[in-house]
Amino acid sequence: MINTIIERALGHRLIVVLAAIGLLAFGLWSTSRLNLDAFPDVTNVQVQIYTQAPGLAAAEVERLITFPVESVMGGLTGVTQVRSISKTGLSVVTVVFEDAIDTYFARQLVLERLQIARQRIPNGLGNPELGPITTGLGQIYKYVLTSPTMDLMDLRALNDWQIKFQLRTVPGVTDVMSIGGHVRQYQVRVNPNRLIAYDLTIDDLKAALQTNNANAGGWYLEGAQDQQVIRGEGLIRGGQDGLLDIESIVLKSVNGTPVYVRDVADVEYGSEIRQGASSLNGEGEVVMGIVQQLKGANTNKVIEGVRKKIEAIQATLPPGVTLTPLYDQSSLIKAAVHTVTKALEEAAVLIVVVLALFLWNIRSALVVLSAIPLSMLVAVIMMRWWGLSANLQSLGGLAIAIGMMVDGSLVMVENIMRHLAEPNHGKRSITLRVADAAREVAQPIFFAVLIIIVVFLPLFTLQGVEGKLFSPMAFVIAFAMIGSLVCALTIVPVLASLMLCGRISEDDSVIVRWLKRGYRPILAFALRRRLAVVGIAVTAFLGAIALVPHLGTEFVPELEEGTLNVRITMHPSISLDETLRIARRMEQKLKRYPEVTYAMSQIGRPELGGDPESVNNNEIAVGLKPHDEWTTAHSRADLVKKIADDLGEYPGVTISISQPIANRVDELLSGVKAQIAIKLFGDDLKVLEEKGRAIQGAVAAVPGAAGVMMEQISGESQLVVRARRADLARYGLNVADVMDVVTTAVGGERITDVLDGQRRFAVYLRVAEAFRNDPDAIGNLWVANKEGVRVRLSQVATIGLEEGAPMISREDAQRRVVIQTNVRDRDMGGFVAEAQQAVAQKVKLPPGYYVTWGGQFENQQRAQQTLSIVVPIGLGLIFLLLFLSFGSLADAALIILNVPLSLIGGICALWLSGQFLSVPSAVGFIALFGVAVLNGVVMVSYFNQLLETGKPVREAVFEGAMLRLRPVLMTATVAALGLVPLLLATGIGSEVQKPLATVVVGGLVSSTLLTLVVLPAIYSWTAERGQRRQQAMYEHESRRPQNIQ
Repeated sequence: MINTIIERALGHRLIVVLAAIGLLAFGLWSTSRLNLDAFPDVTNVQVQIYTQAPGLAAAEVERLITFPVESVMGGLTGVTQVRSISKTGLSVVTVVFEDAIDTYFARQLVLERLQIARQRIPNGLGNPELGPITTGLGQIYKYVLTSPTMDLMDLRALNDWQIKFQLRTVPGVTDVMSIGGHVRQYQVRVNPNRLIAYDLTIDDLKAALQTNNANAGGWYLEGAQDQQVIRGEGLIRGGQDGLLDIESIVLKSVNGTPVYVRDVADVEYGSEIRQGASSLNGEGEVVMGIVQQLKGANTNKVIEGVRKKIEAIQATLPPGVTLTPLYDQSSLIKAAVHTVTKALEEAAVLIVVVLALFLWNIRSALVVLSAIPLSMLVAVIMMRWWGLSANLQSLGGLAIAIGMMVDGSLVMVENIMRHLAEPNHGKRSITLRVADAAREVAQPIFFAVLIIIVVFLPLFTLQGVEGKLFSPMAFVIAFAMIGSLVCALTIVPVLASLMLCGRISEDDSVIVRWLKRGYRPILAFALRRRLAVVGIAVTAFLGAIALVPHLGTEFVPELEEGTLNVRITMHPSISLDETLRIARRMEQKLKRYPEVTYAMSQIGRPELGGDPESVNNNEIAVGLKPHDEWTTAHSRADLVKKIADDLGEYPGVTISISQPIANRVDELLSGVKAQIAIKLFGDDLKVLEEKGRAIQGAVAAVPGAAGVMMEQISGESQLVVRARRADLARYGLNVADVMDVVTTAVGGERITDVLDGQRRFAVYLRVAEAFRNDPDAIGNLWVANKEGVRVRLSQVATIGLEEGAPMISREDAQRRVVIQTNVRDRDMGGFVAEAQQAVAQKVKLPPGYYVTWGGQFENQQRAQQTLSIVVPIGLGLIFLLLFLSFGSLADAALIILNVPLSLIGGICALWLSGQFLSVPSAVGFIALFGVAVLNGVVMVSYFNQLLETGKPVREAVFEGAMLRLRPVLMTATVAALGLVPLLLATGIGSEVQKPLATVVVGGLVSSTLLTLVVLPAIYSWTAERGQRRQQAMYEHESRRPQNIQ
C-alpha cells in the first residue's frame, strides 16, 4: 500500500502540487482563526453554589445552609468531590465532576438538586445561586475608576449600572464583578425611643415602607374614538426626591395628625455593609471591575471586544471620571505565544543551516524544508478541527516536533540523491529512479513515524491537570507527524522528481567528509573491541541511573506570569478600615521597587461569584516591568524574598507570595491557594486547630517551606445574643421576637427597592448607629410582640463577647482544616517526603482524624503512577512495531537498546543544569525515545540490506555505518537544534519547556554517539553469531544420512 501511494503520487504530479498549494492556503486560513490562549485551561468541571446569608455566623451558615446543599449533591452522576466553605454571611459549595461531563449538563444536574436543598433551608436565610461559568484563567481584564469630582459611592453606581451592563454585551463575557467603593442604599435609621413615644414597632415601619412603593395598571379608559391606558404611579422616586418620598410616608395618624417616617427615623444615603474594598498604589480607595470570561471562549477575541467596548465607554463617562485598564491577559498571551513562535523561527533557521551543511545542495535542502510548513499547517488544520487553542503547550508541541518533521523527508531525499548520483546506464526516467529510491526507504520511514506517534500515546492517558496540560502537546505532535509522513511519501518524491533534475553529485560536503574522517577509526575500534565498547556503554548507563535519586522531583516548574500576587492574612477580627490602612502602607512599600508598575489591593470579597474571602484577607496584585529592566533582583525568587522581608514588619500578619493565575487555578482545583495542601480531617474544631497548629509548626521547620499558614478556624470576635427562654415565657415573648431585633434592628434588613431609571437601590431599615454601637446600647433595645408587650433586650437575653470560627471548611461530608505551603529553592518531592516524616514523628492524631496531602504534589503522584504503567506499555508497542517491520526479534531488541542509551544524556543534562524530574522532563524522555529508535531503524535497516547482497558481516556493518552516518547525524542534529532555542529561551512560559528541551538535547547527544558506536558493535556480534548458528545447522543437516527410496 505504501509503495502504491508513492507510485500514484509520482504518476499525478500536477495534482499533488496543486493539493499542496491548496493545503497551504487552507492551513493559513485556519491559522488566522485559531483560538489564542496563554496556557491550556486546566480547571476541572465544577459548579459553584453561592448562598448569601446576611449576618449569619460561620457555624450557623454551615448548619443551616451549607450542609443542606452539600447533602443533596453527593449522589449526582459523575461527581468526584463536594467541598464547601462557610463564612460569616456566605456559603460556597463546590461540586466537582468528572472531566467527561459537559459543564452545562453538570449545571442542570445541580439545579435540579437545588430545588430539594431550598426546601431544607429555613425561610429567609438565603437563596442558593449558581456561580458564573468561568475558569482559573477566567479573570481576563481588570480596570479601576477614579475621579477627583465624584465620590466612591457615585463611582460604584456608575460601574454597577452603566459600565458593567455594557461590558456584559461583549460576546464571551460571562460576568463583570465590582469591588471597592460604596454600594448606595436609601437608609432608614430608626430612633427606637421615638418609636416607643409614638407607640410604633419596627414591624409597623417595615410594613409602611413595603406598601408605599408600588405602581399599578388599570387597563384602558374607553372613549368615543380612542382609549387611554390607565396607570397608577406610587413608586418611590430616584435621587434626592426618593429621600423626601420615604420621609413623607405616613405610619399612623394621632388625632388627625399624621406620623411620618421622618418623625421616627433619619432617612439618608448610606453604604451597604461592606465585605470588600480595593485600593491602588497607596493613594487611596478605588472602584475596580473584574471581567470574567465564559469557559471555552476565545480569550484573545474576548479581550479585543472588551477593549473596543472600553473605548466606547470612555467617551460616555461623566467629566472628571477616569477608567484605567490595569490588567490585560492578552499581554500574557502574546508573551507566551511569542516565546514559542520565536523558538520556532530560530529552530527553522538552524535547521536550514544544518541541511545546507550536510546536504551541500540547495535544491535538495529546499525539498526537505518543504515538509516543515506543510506538516505544521496539517497540525493547525487538525487543531482547529479538534477545538484546540494555540497556546504555550500546543505550540510547544510544534517546537518539539519541528526537528522530527523533517526526519522522514530527510531520509527520503538523502536516498533519492544517492540513487540519482549513480550512473544511469539504462537511461531510465528520473521519475522511475525517484520511485525506486522512495520505495527502498518508504517502509522504514512509515514505521519510524508510526513509532514516534506511538511514543507519545502515554501523554493521552494522563488525567487531571497533567492531562489538560500535556495532551494538547501530544495531539499537536501526532498531527504534525502525520502531516510529515504524508509529505515524505507524496510531496517530497514529487518535488524531488521536479527539482533534482540534472547532475547530482554523490560527493559529501566538507563537514561530512571531516566527520567521516574522524568516525572511521572510532568505528573500526568499536568493531575490534566490541566487549569493551559494550562495557563502557553499560557503565555509563549505570552511572546515569545512580544520579536519579539526586535529581529531586516536582510537578511542573512554575510559569512566569509577569505579575505577583501578595496574599496578606491578618487577625480574623480586624476591621475593614484597619485592613485598608495596612494595605496602603504595603502598597507604598511595593511601589518603591523600580520593578513594580502598580500595586492594587483586593480586600475581602467582591460581589457574589468572586473569591469568598473575608476582610482580614488582602491580595495585592503587583505588576512587574519586563525582566530585562529589573535592577533590584536578578530573578523572581530573589524579588519575592526581598518583598517578603520588607513586608514582614507587621506582627500577626502572614504573607504568602505567588502569582495570580497559579493562585486561582490552585484554589479552583484543590480549594487552596498554594502548591501543597495538607488536609486534616475531623469533627471537633478545637482538635482540628490544635493538631493543625502542630502540623503547621512541623512543616515550617522543614527546609524549603515558604508561606506556611493554616486556615483560620478560630479567633473571630463575636457578640452573642443568647435568648433566655424562661424570661421570654415570663413576658409572653418568643425566641423569634428576640431574633427579629438582632436581624432587623441591629443587623438591618432590605425592605424594598428604589428604581432610579435602570438603576435599583435598596431601602435599608436599621436602628441608628448610636443605639447599637456597643453591647450596652444593644441591650437597651426594645423587644416587642404584636400584643404590645415591650421589654429591654437585656431582660430576656444574655449579651456577651465570645470567640468563634470565622470559617468552616468541609470536603466530602467532613470538616477539615488545611495547612498550605509553597516550596522554595528545592524540589517538591523531596520536600513532601521530609515534611511527611516530620509530621508523622511530631504529631499524634486522635482516632477519627487523618491527614491527606494534596495540591500539586497530588497531581505529581498521579502523573508518576500513570506514566510508570503506560510508558512500559508504549515501549512494548514500539517493540511490536519493530518486530513487524524487521521480522526479527534480534533486530527489534537491538534497536530498542537505543532507549537506555538515550537515558544517559537526558539524566546527565538534568543533573548538570540543576533541574528536577518533572512531568515536562518525563515528556522529554518520551520524545527522546522516539528519535533514538528512529536512528536505530535507519541504521539497522541498511545493515540488513547490505547483508542481503552477500557481503561479510563486518564489511556490511562498516560500510553501512559509514554510509548512514550522514542521515543519522542529520536527523539527530536537526531534532536537537530544533529544541536549542527552547533550551535557551527566557521568555514567559519557557520554564515549562526548558526541562523537556534539556532532556531531549542531552539524550540525543549520548544516543547518537552511542548509536554510531555501540549499535554496530552489537549488531556485528549478533549477526556473526546468527550466521555461525545457521552454518552449524546447515552442516548438521548435511551430515545426516539420506533416505534413498
